[in-house]
Amino acid sequence: MKLLIVDDEPPARARLRRMLADLPGVATVLEAADGAQALALAEEAQPDAAILDIQMPGQSGLELALALPTHMACAFNTAFDDYAVQAFELNAVDYLLKPYDQSRLAATVQRLQQRLNRPPPAPRSGLLSALQALQPVAGHWLVPQRSGSLLKLPLAQVAWVAAADNYIELHAPPACHLSRHTLADFLAHAAGAGFVRVHRSHAVNPAHIAQVASLPRGEAELTLRSGQTLRVSRGFRGSIGAAV
Repeated sequence: MKLLIVDDEPPARARLRRMLADLPGVATVLEAADGAQALALAEEAQPDAAILDIQMPGQSGLELALALPTHMACAFNTAFDDYAVQAFELNAVDYLLKPYDQSRLAATVQRLQQRLNRPPPAPRSGLLSALQALQPVAGHWLVPQRSGSLLKLPLAQVAWVAAADNYIELHAPPACHLSRHTLADFLAHAAGAGFVRVHRSHAVNPAHIAQVASLPRGEAELTLRSGQTLRVSRGFRGSIGAAV
């Protein structure tokens, strides 16, 4: 079995690698420090299974499990017992609670091997469906948290939305929430119907606009009720007149 271990702490990865070296059935151990490295390794090396830490900077282990190829069997490896329900809703093979000993890890490896020898499980529901769709519910947008839970963010509280590569930042002062969507996706969805695009990199909730000031060359500047200022590019200047 080719196994991928993902943990942002090098000592934890080193300990896990040493323990795995003494177990039968593990031919190769690959290491990643975060979700981005793990996804790259999954595509390049095509591991059979993964043991994932849950609390990591950026993408949590639960979110990473959603992004990994569906044929991979996954177990979770964490110091916290708060996420067991979410983990098993993601069809986790096992939930290793730190600290654990060699025999406990051996049981996890055996379960991973058994999962690989069985047909893939039926399509998952519950938390997985919610995390994959991330659709707004009755004026809300569901945002995955590092804890593995979902935040139901009221869109009325969101003053503006900014593009961040393949993510969007939902600014609901004083908080900022990250969601795995492009700005175009957000605005194309029914949830984004009330937002006005004022720049190629951001859109605004008109209810949060306090002032509009004209700038040279046909541009403008918005001041939001939070005090945040946003540039309105010339190409989107006409949309502001209809919004305020």
